[in-house]
Amino acid sequence: MDTKRTILWAVFSIAGLLLYNNWLAYEGKTPLFGPQSMSKQEVAPVSGDEKKSDVPVSTATNTNTAPVLAPKAIPASMAQLASKERFTLQNDVLVVEVSADGANVVGATLLKELEADKKPIKLMQVTPGHQYFARSGLIAAGNAELPNHTSEFKLQASGKDGSGRPFLVVASERNGVTLEKTFILNTGSYVIDVMHRVTKNNAAVGPLVLYTELVRDGSKLEESQFYSTFTGPAVYTNKEKFNKLEFTDIEKNKIAIPKQVPAGDPAWVAMVQHYYASAWIPSDKLNRDIYAGKIDTNVYRVGIQTPIDDIAPGKTTVETARLFIGPQQESTLEAIAPGLELLKDYGYLTILAKPIFWTLERIYEYVNNWGWSIVILTFLIKLLFYPLSAASYKSMARMKEVQPKVMAMREANKGNPQKMNQEMMALYKKEKINPLGGCLPMLIQIPVFISLYWVLLSSVEIRNAPWILWIHDLAVPDPYYILPVIMAVSMWVQTKLNPTPPDPIQAKVMLYMPIIFSIMFFFFPAGLVLYWVVNNILSIAQQWQINKMIIKRAM
Repeated sequence: MDTKRTILWAVFSIAGLLLYNNWLAYEGKTPLFGPQSMSKQEVAPVSGDEKKSDVPVSTATNTNTAPVLAPKAIPASMAQLASKERFTLQNDVLVVEVSADGANVVGATLLKELEADKKPIKLMQVTPGHQYFARSGLIAAGNAELPNHTSEFKLQASGKDGSGRPFLVVASERNGVTLEKTFILNTGSYVIDVMHRVTKNNAAVGPLVLYTELVRDGSKLEESQFYSTFTGPAVYTNKEKFNKLEFTDIEKNKIAIPKQVPAGDPAWVAMVQHYYASAWIPSDKLNRDIYAGKIDTNVYRVGIQTPIDDIAPGKTTVETARLFIGPQQESTLEAIAPGLELLKDYGYLTILAKPIFWTLERIYEYVNNWGWSIVILTFLIKLLFYPLSAASYKSMARMKEVQPKVMAMREANKGNPQKMNQEMMALYKKEKINPLGGCLPMLIQIPVFISLYWVLLSSVEIRNAPWILWIHDLAVPDPYYILPVIMAVSMWVQTKLNPTPPDPIQAKVMLYMPIIFSIMFFFFPAGLVLYWVVNNILSIAQQWQINKMIIKRAM
């Protein structure tokens, strides 16, 4: 039974590595084995010969008019967009740059989120190598060119309002329709209030539709080859909930999104990457339509179209939307819009991961150090599963106790494996040992361990968070590899406390496997390695104590 168990674990481990290797290759990342692939595509700027209209086509689900055709507007190239005049809006956490061409948000700097060189993170930007921005505009039936993300906007006013909030007002007019955009920032907030004030002086222009969309190139962040996080668009509706859209699926036109959203139901679209996100959250007064697609080579968008109440000539209406640009902090996201906290994606184990993170946050409120919070949380989880762990360790200790008898049986029945297995089963029955007793309790704990893994990997809170001494950032690998080495040693000690497989080759495999698997942790964030180190140390202490108790009982 020991042989079978060892073989099964080896098979599962190798199969897992192979599956992971294939997944890396499929995602365009560097595989563990085999030929390497490019992990990042270059963004091709739109040249003069390649310019084309990227103004969205209205789906017109809220009117009785014919489908709206895309206006014949020609968008500016990325080089032109980057060189145009920009207006700046700033509070204590966010700096926003709005382009005169289209009144698009083409720059967003997170003042309190720092890079390794201590400079603030630039989440949105338009450069020859990277495109990530937010935009909005108007479309209508026919070929009428209206103020959209390609129009020239003039500065109308800027400064601070009566409440001390920074604001910016820009306006543009086309074909008798004026669009005035007002951007407002609140102190300490990553949310931009964007008011679209629409004045219609041309009766020939049909019902108007406001579109708000996010545009990003498909290049993913540079990450460790041993783990990967999602980068790409996401949509949320009250009915379908959170839905991620892979760039590769958009490329192949294989996305399934809830296109129509009924009035009154919350809905938003987002662009997600590790730790950070942006999201357009329009009003829910009328039905809305969600869309996503490819704009150009390696450039994609996701957006929402919101119909504007029918405006009589000479009249004005205001449509309000909110634009979030910031870190994926659960408490902050929950307060902005329904479901927005799902931007911090824990996958299928969200039901377990959310209470784990909630507990981690409560611990942090007392100790004010994310490293010690991880240590205490690991201890609490270990305490919670003590009965299961104890049962597992007792079973392994009993297996180790009868190991000399098993070895003697193996030696006596070298040429008769069937008889050897029969005698081993008889021995286990006599000694009241369940051969699977060491595995089943551990399998029950696996979902919790995986959930904690995603909590620590996804939490922007531990980014730039120090622990002690040489650990200055729990979100990056240990700079001196001290924690991974301690982990390798702890895993080796654990194997010495477990029963040794009867077969010498299997024994060597089990001896070297901890070292092989520990190599991965040299590239994992220090916070994750810290959890495993503490967990292993507690496991060693628990198993050593149980082994000692069983030895005393046998004497």
